[in-house]
Amino acid sequence: QLYREARECLTLLSQRLGSQKFFFGDSPASLDALVFSRLAPLLKAKLPNGKLQQHLKSLQNLCNYCTSILSLYFPWDRGESRPPSHLQAWDGSEAEEDPHKRRKQLLSVLVGLVAMLGYAFLSGIVSIQRGSVGPAGRQPVTLEEEEEEE
Repeated sequence: QLYREARECLTLLSQRLGSQKFFFGDSPASLDALVFSRLAPLLKAKLPNGKLQQHLKSLQNLCNYCTSILSLYFPWDRGESRPPSHLQAWDGSEAEEDPHKRRKQLLSVLVGLVAMLGYAFLSGIVSIQRGSVGPAGRQPVTLEEEEEEE
């Protein structure tokens, strides 16, 4: 029942799209975003049951629609190794725009470390005890005492 309704829905979408580039003409609308968000994973993902995927692949205009949107809005997904520079995250390979970027990163790490250590001391998680008490509350053994015991 569910597969039959999904196939019917895909067929109706295909009929509505026809030979247009987008559902409402030559420019995308919110409906195009919604439809693409459902069709692209169905078209591209490996599914355990491929009935619906095969039906979608048989509707050539919907496949072209997805391919067109992918190449128009996601060009790096088409074989390029990374996204365009305006969408690119810093990965160390691009020239640094800010000459003090490394110094700022190091400073922020140090501030974070000091803040965490300060919190640990103030909350009592870590404490410093002064004195000569050794492990398990015993006094440390000096060299002279050690010689006496032998």
